[in-house]
Amino acid sequence: MTDEAPLRRRDTPEPERDGRPHADSPDPTSGGPEPVPLTAPREGTPRPVETSDELAEVVARMSAGTGPVAVDAERASGYRYTQRAYLVQLRRAGAGTVLIDPLPLDDLRTLDAALAESEWVLHAASQDLACLAEIGMKPRRLFDTELAARLAGFERVGLAALTEQLLGFSLEKHHSAADWSTRPLPESWLTYAALDVELLTDLRDHLAAELDRQGKTAWAAEEFAALVASADRPPRVRADPWRRTSGIHRVRGARAQSRVRALWYARDGVAARRDSAPGRVLPDSAIVAAAEADPKDERSLLGIAGFGGRSVRRLARVWLDALDEARALPDDALPINQPVEGPPPPHRWAERDPVAAARLTRCRAVVVATAEAHNLPPENLISPDFVRRLAWSPPDEVTAQTVGDTLRGFGARSWQVTLLADQLATVLPAPPTA
Repeated sequence: MTDEAPLRRRDTPEPERDGRPHADSPDPTSGGPEPVPLTAPREGTPRPVETSDELAEVVARMSAGTGPVAVDAERASGYRYTQRAYLVQLRRAGAGTVLIDPLPLDDLRTLDAALAESEWVLHAASQDLACLAEIGMKPRRLFDTELAARLAGFERVGLAALTEQLLGFSLEKHHSAADWSTRPLPESWLTYAALDVELLTDLRDHLAAELDRQGKTAWAAEEFAALVASADRPPRVRADPWRRTSGIHRVRGARAQSRVRALWYARDGVAARRDSAPGRVLPDSAIVAAAEADPKDERSLLGIAGFGGRSVRRLARVWLDALDEARALPDDALPINQPVEGPPPPHRWAERDPVAAARLTRCRAVVVATAEAHNLPPENLISPDFVRRLAWSPPDEVTAQTVGDTLRGFGARSWQVTLLADQLATVLPAPPTA
């Protein structure tokens, strides 16, 4: 619990008796109190820390603070090639709110060391942990308010929705998709960023109490520990990332697919050099259209939708060279469909293995029923991929132990195995025929 004096909170409703969260989403027709707009941090909007001396002062302040520390980071997704942090926000009782510009600083390892024994509170932690690790910050303990809300059965788990529902304050989110690589950052953006951590520890306390009331504290602890363990894990390198080009399903034939591949990698190289989001260099729709049309000269290329912009036209030779390279490939160098690891897409199960399709149906019914009984989203009870893998290739001897071991091998947590292993072991074998 934090010892920081909280802002005025909405009165807590009486406990519900059906296992659902205390506070339902406010009903605009109920005549209840309107949420209070939160427009400024308690101590005002701080100026971003930009020098090593300023960082040292922040380290001292955070070290002297008490209780959990609220942490957030802003990236420039959709604008930049990388997913680096362009602003880091922190708030702690006794230390106030701090904004840090990591660009002019080497890293934030000294701050990380000062917070090593503290619980970090983040919202949707999986979105920020990688960019924080890149600048030397990794929690040893954390509380994820979004994940906690999911486990507690809240339907709306965004930060603004939870803050309004549980604390009675409304947050504006109109800068959430901003280009945070902009310098200098506008004052209104800095205020928005500071408010993202203003109530995070208050929200944590409400959700922790709700998890405790529902008997889910241990479940949440396992989920949070898994997030900590993966905080600095390098992202999985996806095989053939060009195959995820939007609209590629329209491109027929290996030769045409080789043009998608060539243009994708040409765009990726330009995007990396510019540190620009690939879609801002050349949209997927333009890659697909060019792969279908196979233009041979600049005039034909520039007539294709998506290639008419000035910056794209300047790179016409890059796109034409990529298409020339694809055109010159021998047949044995064309893309081939790689075997897919794991089970096929579920919609093909009935055709390929009707027995497995029936197993999957029975397993999914168990997951849905168990999730409803415990007021959880099914996908938070167990990964749908784990269920598919289990149903496609069940253990040779089906028992609660072997099913549990199989799920653990996939990455399921102990609490998930405890809730599901017995029931899944019961439904995996085909039911006896009448």
